Amino acid sequence: MEDSERFEERSFSNGDVYIGKIKGMLPHGKGKYTWSDGTVYEGDWVNGKMTGKGLITWPTGAKYEGEFSGGYLHGHGTFTHSTGCIYSGGWRMDAHHGIGRKEYSNSDIYEGLWKEGIREGCGRYSWENGNTYIGNWKSGKIDGRGVMKWANDDIFDGCWINGLKQGSGVYRFADGGLYIGTWSKGLKDGRGTFYPAGSKQPSLKKLCSLNSDDGLLLNTEKHTATKQKFTRSFSEKISVSGRSKSSRQISHRTSSLDANCIIQDPAGDCICRDSSPTLSQTFNESQSEASGVNSLLYEREYMQGVLIMERIRNYSEIPHKNKRQNTFSVKQAKKSSWIDIFGGSRSYYLKLNLQLGIRYTVGKITPVPAREVRSSDFGDRARIRMYFPKEGSQLTPPHCSIDFYWKDYCPMVFRNLREMFKLDAAEYMMSICGDSGLRDISSPGKSGSIFFLSQDDRFVIKTLKKYELKVMLNMLPKYYHHVGSYENTLITKFFGLHRITLRGGKKVRFVVMGNMFCTELHIHRRYDLKGSTQGRYTDKDKINSNTTLKDLDLKYEFHMDKKLRESLFKQISLDCMFLESQHIIDYSLLLGLHFRAPENLKALVEPPRLPQPQHGLPSEDDAQKQGEQLIIPKGLLLVAHEPSFVNTAPGPHIRGNTLRAYSIGDKQVDLLLPGTARLRVQLGVNMPAQATRKLQEDKVEESEVELFEVYDVVLYMGIIDILQEYTVKKKLEHACKSLQYDPMTISVVEPKTYAERFINFMEKKVFPEPETS
Repeated sequence: MEDSERFEERSFSNGDVYIGKIKGMLPHGKGKYTWSDGTVYEGDWVNGKMTGKGLITWPTGAKYEGEFSGGYLHGHGTFTHSTGCIYSGGWRMDAHHGIGRKEYSNSDIYEGLWKEGIREGCGRYSWENGNTYIGNWKSGKIDGRGVMKWANDDIFDGCWINGLKQGSGVYRFADGGLYIGTWSKGLKDGRGTFYPAGSKQPSLKKLCSLNSDDGLLLNTEKHTATKQKFTRSFSEKISVSGRSKSSRQISHRTSSLDANCIIQDPAGDCICRDSSPTLSQTFNESQSEASGVNSLLYEREYMQGVLIMERIRNYSEIPHKNKRQNTFSVKQAKKSSWIDIFGGSRSYYLKLNLQLGIRYTVGKITPVPAREVRSSDFGDRARIRMYFPKEGSQLTPPHCSIDFYWKDYCPMVFRNLREMFKLDAAEYMMSICGDSGLRDISSPGKSGSIFFLSQDDRFVIKTLKKYELKVMLNMLPKYYHHVGSYENTLITKFFGLHRITLRGGKKVRFVVMGNMFCTELHIHRRYDLKGSTQGRYTDKDKINSNTTLKDLDLKYEFHMDKKLRESLFKQISLDCMFLESQHIIDYSLLLGLHFRAPENLKALVEPPRLPQPQHGLPSEDDAQKQGEQLIIPKGLLLVAHEPSFVNTAPGPHIRGNTLRAYSIGDKQVDLLLPGTARLRVQLGVNMPAQATRKLQEDKVEESEVELFEVYDVVLYMGIIDILQEYTVKKKLEHACKSLQYDPMTISVVEPKTYAERFINFMEKKVFPEPETS
């Protein structure tokens, strides 16, 4: 038969030769094909294409032995490059894919997951110099959670982005020292604690808990790290079809597979030696010699790798969680919380129910033709209700949570608000309802509310009390008008108002808000400012990198461009007038600070490519050389706005226009951060200022040293907690008195008085006018 397999030897006009089985006119079965350029394949064929197992060799000396499919290297196989680089593992369409091991020509070795020719997923990379990384990879770079161990036995266990340390982590030095803190673009940035060698250190269990939790409270950094210099290990996908053409393409492609495949060693970026600092030597030398174990530790704060503050503490001073709690406060918290609503899995079920409900609501309201809101859209009947049984229904999908009833308040109003805030409905839904889910974040206040953060950090979800929901619904018509009239408003952006009811009748109400700290810059400080002094301080022992501080903790005043300050207080006054008209009190200015390291000290930060350990602090000689450089050069610059150079997409917190600055001729401005970014300046977002330390009347602790008095800062701010109505707070105050509770935390003053006090505090204490000489 014509289609039966037969053994033949064929020579082609282009010089190619095939010896093997033929089916019809095509190689089929076992066979050997020799191309005119010297490339040879011997193995299985199916309908004229290399399919099955085989061996292909190239004139350069490179070879591949393994599985083929449709003319591609596909399946499992071993590729040996002419330079000596060897890869053994999974392949897909001529690219490394799946689990594989690659030994590079310089003796570096990678073992782990690949995706379309790129290191992606979990893997281990060992450098020839002895450095080793075990952890996550993304797009060929170290990204995610991972552990780096250097040849000198230093170890870093923490988060990485784009090949650089980013976020929380633990750095253990070969001499036994330990630093727990945060990093940004490979440099220490933010608060941390250094435990010298020989000192008492946290237990392994505590270290694991510190590193397993991001510990982020409305504080995210979306950094675009500097690109690391390495190239892809594999060429782009090509089509392989036909007899002689396919083999030549493979020959050309695979001969250059590993020409530039070695990743640069990030060790030079990461080695960062902490030692007993010169500032602290006088405190610890005698004590450490007297005792067998050094009990001192150093609480530090860095800005882009520059140490700016250090506080020396004894390990015994650190508060421990097993200390006896205040009985009254525990009972009160338990009474007003949501702990028993979902049992032990309340957080998981609540988040799943939120996602199901929001997906349903957005999907139902989005197709409705756009129109202006009507008075009926704010009424009691403006609701979307749905029952979500676990097994699903004709209108709802099956799910693994518990049965619940869903209610969406004023859906057309919030749909228009989302459009007013320039949010795409699909992006909004995917941000909250995507596969990555919602993250729990600790509550910044005493309300007992539960907070969730969307997977991309753009939105915060907060549970509400019943009276807060009523205040929100009563205020909603005026709120809609206010945010529509003033696009620069600092008042919290609300995107949705919902309620979940369980079969037993228990109800959870919550609101979706914009996260004002969704920024690519690291937020070093957060303050909740009310303009009050009563109880407005934070215990120093309870302060960590995620603590939201209060009025009495603020030790800086901020000086900004004249025009920017005018714009700020014009809007604060308008927002306070609105809140006063709605009888709202007890609101706060949430203020986030990003400090810029003094430019004249950045040269003292460890060089990014030097493998030698560098000290975190300048030596005494370096300090003396810089004794006259106390005036800090600009760490940021205001430049004329260029839309093509900055991201003009609306954020989840603000949508206002680009601000104008007096210092550059009343022009719209961008903020230029040397070596970091160029940002659009908006009200409450990316606002530049100079922070000056206030003169402290109280004597500063001798164990605490802050190195600088003036900083360049970038400000982020918004007015939050706007659901506390005067009449409700007044009733609460009377209730506390009748129950003989201490009402000191309830700052009940009339709305007008509260607004005046709030504005006066901001004008005089936080953003004072510069003194005229």
